[in-house]
Amino acid sequence: MALKRKLVPQSVYRRQLAARLRQLREAAGLTLTEVAEQIEVNQGSLSRIETGERGTTPVLVRALLDCYTVTDDRVRNDVLDLVRADKEQQKPWWRKYSTVLTPTRYDGYLALETGATALANYQPLLIPGLLQTEDYARAVITQMRPDLTSDQTEALVKVRMQRQENRLSGERPAELRAVLDEAVLHRVIGSPAVMRQQFAHLIQAGAQPNVTIQLLPFSAGAHPGLYGPFVILTFPQPTTPLVWLESPNNSVYLESESDIQNYTDTFDQLRASALSPDETRTRLTRTTEELEP
Repeated sequence: MALKRKLVPQSVYRRQLAARLRQLREAAGLTLTEVAEQIEVNQGSLSRIETGERGTTPVLVRALLDCYTVTDDRVRNDVLDLVRADKEQQKPWWRKYSTVLTPTRYDGYLALETGATALANYQPLLIPGLLQTEDYARAVITQMRPDLTSDQTEALVKVRMQRQENRLSGERPAELRAVLDEAVLHRVIGSPAVMRQQFAHLIQAGAQPNVTIQLLPFSAGAHPGLYGPFVILTFPQPTTPLVWLESPNNSVYLESESDIQNYTDTFDQLRASALSPDETRTRLTRTTEELEP
């Protein structure tokens, strides 16, 4: 399984724009070399635009559309709307936290998460970030990032809380399906009081129509999720899904069709082996009651 070790596309809009421009060029029967010669633009730049590695401008896109003899106003406006949407997302709400986000490419993940319509998250050791309480998040970040100052830790906590507000509520909330290993119930993060609050939050979050939480019990034995945590992000068509694998220093994403299918199959197997949402709620309630005061 090959890992793509490069910066993720800046937005779902850029990925859509890249695919659309490539389709229009191919439909016109032109090569990148021919286009570069006709509009007098560096071929390498055009190639990076078509792969989503760089953005572009309305002026250049209009020149490309003219070169591809695209005269339909609806098509032209749709493509130009993608250019404008991509440029708008280059001013994200998390930019002021860039000094603590960029080193692990967390800002790249946020750009993808912001454009996702659905997320499938498997976590074997921790509560997923989109479901963490503020105190739980603070305890996790403090222990996992001892290199950060208290101010930097608080910045990351604020980012995590803002993510939850942006993606799980509002006019167009994303669908979140989360499978948590039973280990997350037994690993005390912060204190028993923090854990009780966290479990209560999970129960509350799981009651939302766009959130499904399932617990994978120890009794399931060995399973394909033992390789580690992952997130499958789904976007509006025609953008294809991505798999995000987080690591301390160099988080990566996978986008090949085979990788997406493998992780989708794995997630489906985990869900099938996990407790139902109702059974999970019952288990969370019982575990809360069993915690030491």
